Amino acid sequence: MQEKGEVNTDIPNSNSEGIWFTEYGPENTALSLKISRKIFEKETPFQRIEIFESYDYGKVLVLDGFIMLTEKDEFIYHEMIAHVPLFTHPNPVRVLVIGGGDGGVVREVLKHKSVERIELVEIDEEVVNAARRFFPQVSSYLDDERVEVIFQDGVEFIKSKNGVYDVILIDSPDPIGPAVGLFEENFYKDVFSALNDFGIVVAQAESPFVFPDLIKKIHSVFNKYFPIVRFYLANVPTYASGLISFVLGSKKFDPVEDFNPNRVAGFQLKYYNEQIHWASFALPNFFKDLLK
Repeated sequence: MQEKGEVNTDIPNSNSEGIWFTEYGPENTALSLKISRKIFEKETPFQRIEIFESYDYGKVLVLDGFIMLTEKDEFIYHEMIAHVPLFTHPNPVRVLVIGGGDGGVVREVLKHKSVERIELVEIDEEVVNAARRFFPQVSSYLDDERVEVIFQDGVEFIKSKNGVYDVILIDSPDPIGPAVGLFEENFYKDVFSALNDFGIVVAQAESPFVFPDLIKKIHSVFNKYFPIVRFYLANVPTYASGLISFVLGSKKFDPVEDFNPNRVAGFQLKYYNEQIHWASFALPNFFKDLLK
């Protein structure tokens, strides 16, 4: 039985050269990418880091067998987790990113001129080192003078903060291993306290096809603390099921009613725009049923 993600050279009906990386889901599903080689592997105290060179999606970053990003489609996730809250908040100045050691979220946050300071809290320094080496188009923005990189458990880091941040972005991997605590109620309670009176948080909330019970749990917790709670969706081909959700909790500003599309003018982005902003909050009926 194969677990998590593995390199599989025994794929039926595969007559061309190459091998396959397969990410195995929690149920009876899997996602495979044809790869030419593995270019990096390291076991850290927190997780196993692997990087593959794929044929169709460029380099692929894998943590504990699960795809975190590919060069071809990473912009979708990073733009959607960052720009939706940053265009909802009228003047984001101080931003905290928890997770996201590859630097992609930071890259997008830095496109907002109002932002004066970004703290990136990443538990595993080796993720940042690997990203700097193999994904410079994503990680090089970590060297910006507005960015401070802190190697610490985000769950512990947030406990000491009170009313500090305009926006908090939780770029967590799947809820296994070191990321489990980033999906617990006590953590979200501390996040609420760390935001100022106008603060907004966005967290990746997994696929509704893969983690429906987790989405229900997150929805319940956010409603307990935030007066405004909205989920939104994006399509990322190399994430489980191809559909990922985000949850936004806000103390003051509604991402639909308070959104000013004129602020988006002039931004050169690959996925996000003002129409996508509104459309992403249009939830299909099956997702609405999860939130009842």
